[in-house]
Amino acid sequence: MARTESLLDGFEIRSYPVGGGLADNVVTDKEEDAWVPAVVPGGVHESLMAAGLADHPFVGANEHEVDWVQEREWWYRTRFPHPGPGTARLVFDGLDTVADVWLNGRHLGHHENQFRPASFDVTDALSMENTLLIRFLPPLLGREPVASAAETIERMLALMNPGDEDDSAEAEHADDPGDVAVEDAHWAATMPIAASLRKAAFSWGWDFGPHVPSIGIWRQVRLEVAPSATLTGHHVALTQLADDHSTARVRVTVETSKPSKELTAHVTLRSPSGREFLAEMDMENSLFQTYISVDEPELWWTHDLGTPALHQVVIELRDRDVVVDTVTDSVGLRTLELNRAPDEEEGGRYFGFVLNGVPLFARGANWLPASSLVGSVGEATHRDLVLRATEGNLTMLRVWGGGIYEHDSFYRACDELGVLVWQDFMFANVDYPDRDAGLRHEVQLEAEYQVRRLRNRACLALWCGNNEALMMRALVWGNLEEGADGTTGWGRRFYTDILPSAVAAHDGLTPYWPGSPYGEENGVLSVIGTDDGDRHTWEVWHGLIMPGVSVGPTTFSSIGDARHYRRYADDTAKFVSEFGIHAAPEAATLRRWIPEEDLAVHSPVFDQHNKDHPKNKGDELLAVTTGLPEELDQYIAFTQAVQAEGMAFGIEHYRRRQPHTAGALMWQYNDVWPGFTWSVVDHDAIPKAAYYTARRASAPLALSFRATPDGDLELWLANNTRTSARLDVDVELGAFDGSNRTTHRITAAATPGESALVWSATADQYTADAHHYAWASVPDGMAPSVRKHFAEIKDLRFGPSSLDVKAEPRALRIRATGYAYMVRIEQPVVGMRLSDNAFDLRDGDEVVIQVAGADPASLKVLTFPVPQSAD
Repeated sequence: MARTESLLDGFEIRSYPVGGGLADNVVTDKEEDAWVPAVVPGGVHESLMAAGLADHPFVGANEHEVDWVQEREWWYRTRFPHPGPGTARLVFDGLDTVADVWLNGRHLGHHENQFRPASFDVTDALSMENTLLIRFLPPLLGREPVASAAETIERMLALMNPGDEDDSAEAEHADDPGDVAVEDAHWAATMPIAASLRKAAFSWGWDFGPHVPSIGIWRQVRLEVAPSATLTGHHVALTQLADDHSTARVRVTVETSKPSKELTAHVTLRSPSGREFLAEMDMENSLFQTYISVDEPELWWTHDLGTPALHQVVIELRDRDVVVDTVTDSVGLRTLELNRAPDEEEGGRYFGFVLNGVPLFARGANWLPASSLVGSVGEATHRDLVLRATEGNLTMLRVWGGGIYEHDSFYRACDELGVLVWQDFMFANVDYPDRDAGLRHEVQLEAEYQVRRLRNRACLALWCGNNEALMMRALVWGNLEEGADGTTGWGRRFYTDILPSAVAAHDGLTPYWPGSPYGEENGVLSVIGTDDGDRHTWEVWHGLIMPGVSVGPTTFSSIGDARHYRRYADDTAKFVSEFGIHAAPEAATLRRWIPEEDLAVHSPVFDQHNKDHPKNKGDELLAVTTGLPEELDQYIAFTQAVQAEGMAFGIEHYRRRQPHTAGALMWQYNDVWPGFTWSVVDHDAIPKAAYYTARRASAPLALSFRATPDGDLELWLANNTRTSARLDVDVELGAFDGSNRTTHRITAAATPGESALVWSATADQYTADAHHYAWASVPDGMAPSVRKHFAEIKDLRFGPSSLDVKAEPRALRIRATGYAYMVRIEQPVVGMRLSDNAFDLRDGDEVVIQVAGADPASLKVLTFPVPQSAD
């Protein structure tokens, strides 16, 4: 017989006060009218909303209206018939999080790990008709704080918020409801308790999302019936590739549950062009390896370098001539290495990814769960968001360690669309009690499961031990050794022993990195340094000034200047895995989630959707860059403009530094809810202005201007293609009013992986003031146009301008009279696409913007609301 699998559905849900669902240790099954249909996969919140028993927690001020959900116990129930003869296993792919399972009144077991399946042999527990019950307890019930976690967080908060008396704006807002005093205290009290539970850290609220901890069956429930021998694992990986890519050697590993002399495994590797490569192996042992030679391999590339070619793999387990089990998978043939060779020119060590022998500059962003309600995110959402990433010229997404190991549909989309994945293990920003034997066992099982689950993914580029846990220890304690409290530990054993051992044993090819950020070349502060590894550049936005750690100047004329994106120019990191600036979402997104009466800047509900603190932190940056907004539309325009300028500025700077800097991942790509965050794509999948400016700055061939400390103006060409580039470029120097426009035709050239200086002007050859700009464009369109201004946005003297907008079939034609800064086309329709947005137009410029998913005639084209100081 062959293995069969059926998905269980028809679940119902109800709740009790804690302890109310059991009577004398017997499961009660009473009050039939109290059960309502459950959303599976999904969670309690989704089920209550579907039944009309709760409002959406993301709407308005509803976030805390559902706090009661996490204080009760929740029961799920379904019934199903006997599946037939064979060994039966009941598999829960995701239980969130503290769960007990009963089948026909028999307690099958207890489970409390959101990140690995719960599996039970139910062969002897099945009846002709079966009742399945699952109870979820409040996730933090009965848990005590981890002492070292509480102390480390307390010290870290003190370090990050030193109480600068000169920060009058922060002091003014310090006592506001829901601000730093409340939110910091709540997070700081909860995280040390949650550290002993394997559940997504962001469940308890974060500086980008709400406190809405998901509960329930968040992935599928399966009933498997199998023969005695089954396929239990496989790994297909390219291990050798000729320098000229003419030949490859593919290693195939197959595992079985019950080895036997009669068992054989038959492997078919089918290329995208239809070629087949075959292998056969005897399964006398539980694990067997063989190799397949492939001529002219069809390689997997990121979308910018080639085709993300995927091969079909079919593995048949045969008992003599009878097929008893079959597994089908898709794999990409590629090599992926992490270059950490010495940087002889700048010192330290490189930190760069090499794909099929081609050094990369990773242009990307940090990926968050697409909703706090993690079980309700579907395949279509994952694919659309990954597709938008490719449309935005992003080549890497980092799955952040405070979220979840993503759904299969996310990794499948990355495989198919050609996006690399930096995969954090799920540890973030807290000490974890790694001396607790139970937790250590859970982490071991979790790591083994996730590594085995994801090791065949072509997109998988790196396993990373944690997010900022090592950084916090280094900054707070000055070392990465065991603390004084040796009874609990702080997670070091996870990052240096359990996790890398699981990667080595079950993957063996994908690089492992202990944490993000992390470095090890020159002492403990290399964890957040610039000479090795990866770095989180939070001098910008948070205005961090920590001597010995922060880069660049340590004194500034204002708080806003300390938070300014120009500080990116001081960063010499080898790889930047986080950098970002806040911005408001699209106006239509805000109106979908916040009632109109609450849509006022810094209203209580407005600020509740901003989880950073103080709530006016961005205002200090706006005061320096755009001026302070007077109403909502200005707030949206100003924050999006600053984020757009900052992300482009940072990406351009880091790309000019290649190969010394080998990657820049924006914080953050997407959102867990409709809030004011660092995302470049909001909760409703609507791109902000920064998405478009980052797309242009991240193009495979990209120009950028740089003003040197001596006042010279430089133009650079970054080439991240596989061939040498030679472009005709028109460099224009002009005034916003259309006068003094001079153009020079130059030839710009750069080799693959190079950033080259292609033109320069000394300070006496151009005018750098509030009336002038520099502009570079490529006549054949091989690289996006780029411009540079010479003053803050609020001080620029753009002069009068107007737009002539004509709606055409599936397009908008826009022509400028005068200089138009940051032209934005509103995006009111979820899922719509624009070929470009958030761009400047010089006097007389005309563009045609392609529109999909919306009527062009219905779209508003917005000009930047020029501050009064610039009139």
